[in-house]
Amino acid sequence: MLRSVLVLVLLVSLPSLGGERSSRVRVSANGVYSVRLTEKASEKCTLEVSKESGPVWTLDACVGTPDDLYFVSDDGRRVWVLKPLVEKGRKRSKVKKYRKYPAWANTVVAVLYDREAGKVKERRLPEFVGRRELSEVQQLTGHLKWLEGLLGVPGKGPRLTDAGRIEFETVGGRKTHELTF
Repeated sequence: MLRSVLVLVLLVSLPSLGGERSSRVRVSANGVYSVRLTEKASEKCTLEVSKESGPVWTLDACVGTPDDLYFVSDDGRRVWVLKPLVEKGRKRSKVKKYRKYPAWANTVVAVLYDREAGKVKERRLPEFVGRRELSEVQQLTGHLKWLEGLLGVPGKGPRLTDAGRIEFETVGGRKTHELTF
């Protein structure tokens, strides 16, 4: 009997196959808001910004994966999605200053979302990694690792400062980059 109960408890506590996955919950610099992405099934996600009292707003869209990093502003209106493992770009950039980069480097690595406007801004790899540092970007079969402190890349991981700015270092780590809301 005890064994049956134990098996039942274990089965109930295990996530179902193909079930829900969530990103790590992150809190705003002032501690008022939190953000997380929940992936319910393939191509079905919800980005949720909450206060202690409950959800403030949601966006029903897969704006990233549970493995991406989400940062919410102090007013709870905007969210940066930082993608530590990104799919390689397939086309050369149309922006003149980035045409000198290989097609694989032309990939979006950070996106800013707004409560009302949706996608506000996106940032591409060449905005953070110079041509000289490209050789330090770790290329996998179809993906790139470009951030320090994550996915086995040594260094300090991305962080939200008390001033509400996101700081991070890229491979090569010669410079600290910032994203502002």
